[in-house]
Amino acid sequence: MNQKMKKIKLLISDVDGVLTDGTFYKGTDGMEFKRFTVLDGVGIAMARAADLKIALISGRYSSATEHRAKELKIEDVYNGSLNKLPAYEALKEKYNLDDSEIAYIGDDLIDIPVMEKVGVPIAVANAAPEVKAITKYTTKISGGYGAFREAVAWIIEEKGETDMVMQRMKEKVLNSQE
Repeated sequence: MNQKMKKIKLLISDVDGVLTDGTFYKGTDGMEFKRFTVLDGVGIAMARAADLKIALISGRYSSATEHRAKELKIEDVYNGSLNKLPAYEALKEKYNLDDSEIAYIGDDLIDIPVMEKVGVPIAVANAAPEVKAITKYTTKISGGYGAFREAVAWIIEEKGETDMVMQRMKEKVLNSQE
């Protein structure tokens, strides 16, 4: 078990390029569409089963991001600020955490200031080279295709909690009323 990973209590993720492939569709009426994968929704459930708090910080405002976060019951969503450090500092204060207790998943240059502060910076497979250069882990899967889930599974494995999380996930499914 990795002692550094054991400390992780909060997982923050970028949205465009991590939870999506970075592509969005915009109609002439202003309607925007993004593609999210259910695999990352499972990753959110896995994170919760591991008692990890989840937060999103997106540099680009999107109502689609707000809607997906609400659907996944993610309360901490900072949507639309290129400077992600104020949101990061607010999350640290809210949960009374220090940098070593936070992991961040990113893909591009605006993620670097936060990634340089956290205990465990993570990049997706298709991240910018500058981002990959500073990470502790780079997913094998590209953003928007389950990279978030892969990162969560890696954190859980490094913490030595895979069996416990899988048991909790199984119980949740068996106890589901849906």
